[in-house]
Amino acid sequence: MNLRHQIVALAIIPLILAILIVTAFITWQSATLVRSSIDTFERNMLKAKETELLNLTNLALSAIHDIYEAAGPEDEVAKEKVRAILTALDYGKDGYFFVYDYDGNNVVHPRQAFRPGHNWLNLTDSDGDKVVANLIEKAKEGGGLHQYKWQKPSSGEVADKLSFAVGLDKWKWMLGTGVYLDDVFAQTAAANADFRANVRKTFLIIALIAVPAVLIVFATGMLLTLRERRLADSKLKQLAQRIIDTQEEERARLARELHDGISQNLIGVRYAIDLASRKVTSQAEDAARAIDRGAQALNGAIKEVRRLSHDLRPRALDDLGLRPALKALCDNFSERTAIDTHLEALTFKNMLKPEASTALYRVAQEALNNVERHSGATRVDIRIWSVGGRVRMTISDNGNGFDENIAEGKKALGGGLGLRNMQERLAHFGGLLLIKTTPAGTILTAMLPRSATVNRAQGRQAA
Repeated sequence: MNLRHQIVALAIIPLILAILIVTAFITWQSATLVRSSIDTFERNMLKAKETELLNLTNLALSAIHDIYEAAGPEDEVAKEKVRAILTALDYGKDGYFFVYDYDGNNVVHPRQAFRPGHNWLNLTDSDGDKVVANLIEKAKEGGGLHQYKWQKPSSGEVADKLSFAVGLDKWKWMLGTGVYLDDVFAQTAAANADFRANVRKTFLIIALIAVPAVLIVFATGMLLTLRERRLADSKLKQLAQRIIDTQEEERARLARELHDGISQNLIGVRYAIDLASRKVTSQAEDAARAIDRGAQALNGAIKEVRRLSHDLRPRALDDLGLRPALKALCDNFSERTAIDTHLEALTFKNMLKPEASTALYRVAQEALNNVERHSGATRVDIRIWSVGGRVRMTISDNGNGFDENIAEGKKALGGGLGLRNMQERLAHFGGLLLIKTTPAGTILTAMLPRSATVNRAQGRQAA
């Protein structure tokens, strides 16, 4: 996976994961809340059914109360009257009262005429529940609820039924009535269906929001990546071209220096030696003076070679450090140009890393070259110091300044590496180059961060 794909993946994968996590959390929370609501609804419905059964049972007991209380255990006339009353007490299509004696014989059943007179104690439903026996047990216990499966009279289908049974102990009868729960379960199923529909709707809404968002992020990331890549390619081409231009310029400068300086000096040495040779051959009186002039010309060539090697890489910077190298640079510059140059180098609490020292030296070297070529200045001041471990260097002159566009980096300053290269040297260490130019002069301020320095203890350990 290349860098572009890695960037795209890093931009999209966290977003997709966040969307999935948020969606899962919302779905889980919604499901929990809805299931809790449905369970509460179902419990409330069942509670309402239980209350309804209690009310209906009390209604039936009230209807037979006087007859039952006045009758004896074997009063068949009273029992017949009660059977008639309970048979007539029906409600709705599926609401009725039923009576079984404690032995399981059916006494009253308005909806199923085949049951009276038969024993149903061992009757079981589809779940294996002994319906009549369990209802009789509830009645003997003083009354209670029991849920089972029973045929629904209105439709003939088997459905869940909740019944309440109470005992008429004097006659050993179980009186009961029940309600079917299929409407409760139907409403619960409808609520669950609504819940699933809402979940699908929620997923759809999230997808409609998330998918375009991901696509937008993807497209934006791709555009930014392509744009940055083009800018990087452009900057890389510019940098490569600047490097080539710098190399060619340096080669041209060295060629000029060799041709105009060392070459001319060596030619002068050759002429001086030839002249001295002729004078020695002819035994002229001024032969010694001619040899001295040749030696002086040779010394000039040697100095020129040293100057060129010093410009390329000063040994003082490696052997003695930044301050002595800057001092030698200033002295050489002042001697060569007759421009009054002053260096103020305060003691550092921290010492610079070698690469940072080289960067500051090159900045000072290029600044002095620009002063010599473009400023028309008569005085240059260099000050270098440290504040809180951060090294600062200012180079100021009293020249005529330069175009503000050059200071802003909109066009390069002629000669040398230019201001932009100074800025890039410092930027490599996270530093800055501040430029203030007026017709009365120019001030360059180079600032390096604390990361460009190393304390002396570390320096001694490294050594």
